[in-house]
Amino acid sequence: QVQLVESGGGLVQPGGSLRLSCAASGFMFRIYSMGWYRQAPGKQRELVARITSGGSTNYADSVKGRFTISRDNANNLVYLQMNSLKPEDTAIYYCNAYLAMDYRGQGTQVTVSS
Repeated sequence: QVQLVESGGGLVQPGGSLRLSCAASGFMFRIYSMGWYRQAPGKQRELVARITSGGSTNYADSVKGRFTISRDNANNLVYLQMNSLKPEDTAIYYCNAYLAMDYRGQGTQVTVSS
């Protein structure tokens, strides 16, 4: 079955960096688009970044220039490098696989605070 396991979240000061990882299994990873979403308390879930099977990317305006999504097809991994973090980036971050239906992992908490 499809499994997505996120890791790499934590507490970081404003201006700091984190790299999130998502380990995928149960499907032919290399042919599907992958993405990262986030949901902050009291807010709707939003798309942060998406990467196609060919490596094309798109980002939410709020993270452009600060976040980078990438993938390792050999090891079924997708990453989200987050730099210049701001308190408003605080949220649970979820890995998403765009299959015939969307699959999402359990999420990893990112807290940006001094």
